[in-house]
Amino acid sequence: MSRERLATRIVSWQRQHGRHHLPWQQTTDPYRVWLSEIMLQQTQVATVIDYYNRFLTRFPTAHDLAQADIDEVFALWSGLGYYARARHLHACARIVANEHGGCFPDNAQQLQTLPGIGPSTAAAIAAFCYGERAAILDGNVKRVLCRHFGIEQDISRADTLRSLAQLAQQELPSTKLIAAAPDAMARYTQGLMDLGATVCLARQPRCNACPVARSCVAKRSGQPQRLPVKAKRERAKPRRSLELLWLNAPGYVLLQKRPAQGVWGGLWCLPTDTTLAARWRLPPAQRMADFAHELTHFTMVICVWRVELSEALQELPVPDDDCRWVAYAELPDYGLPKPVRLLLGCGEA
Repeated sequence: MSRERLATRIVSWQRQHGRHHLPWQQTTDPYRVWLSEIMLQQTQVATVIDYYNRFLTRFPTAHDLAQADIDEVFALWSGLGYYARARHLHACARIVANEHGGCFPDNAQQLQTLPGIGPSTAAAIAAFCYGERAAILDGNVKRVLCRHFGIEQDISRADTLRSLAQLAQQELPSTKLIAAAPDAMARYTQGLMDLGATVCLARQPRCNACPVARSCVAKRSGQPQRLPVKAKRERAKPRRSLELLWLNAPGYVLLQKRPAQGVWGGLWCLPTDTTLAARWRLPPAQRMADFAHELTHFTMVICVWRVELSEALQELPVPDDDCRWVAYAELPDYGLPKPVRLLLGCGEA
């Protein structure tokens, strides 16, 4: 199948069978498209929709987000995970507001100079908002390309990724197709995403519904789910321990701001200094049952020491500079790591 034919089929299929109901598909506003693309990194669409709508309600423009306190950004982000995205989101909004007058750059190359925007994200924004012939290469697109063209090489290798990037660029709609259909770039880009998300599934691909099945190498092999190839790492996840102190006063809990770098950077958490209870001559701490929390690269084994306090807030010790007594009713306004939110009974946001 020729390049033109492949792109034409995907564009046509997206018009008839692709996804059209997602809130960020109803706009060419770079701010809104950028926000959705950052949220969708390593997060399912169904999870992102509510977060996206809440963010836009509170921060309708880059200027609004730039002027916000990072704690408020974390609070709205809490539960989405990968919190470095929220830090980069805030930093990017400030640069766009302060250095670009609130307007995002209009091409993929310049978009990549902003915090948190990599080549694929930049290409998506440029294609959706400006119609630029820029190639995305997220996980869904890698799977579609590997299966369609029969790429057998390990996609975790740098040289394979370079080859896939070249292939993705090669398969973009031609200038002729774009001239005939001005929305072709946006349709093609969305179509690749839709194929990977709804048809070319990782475990149970729906080849009978695929618009390019007739030319798909993986389908002809009879085992499309075998591709893409990614070498398995047999190494077990390392385990790390974390001790937290839960000072539970009437209606209040003591929180501590995490360092900007490292796990849960910049979020509010229970204090990690478990000697506070002894130093402040509080009642003895009781150890709760340890529990594990899975992070991307390791397993966090969390030990919580709980102290029940009966004193009124004004009688409690003055916290350290990075600590704060917070009313339980106000916890939803704070960016908390998921396990801490669950522990304190304020859900996952």
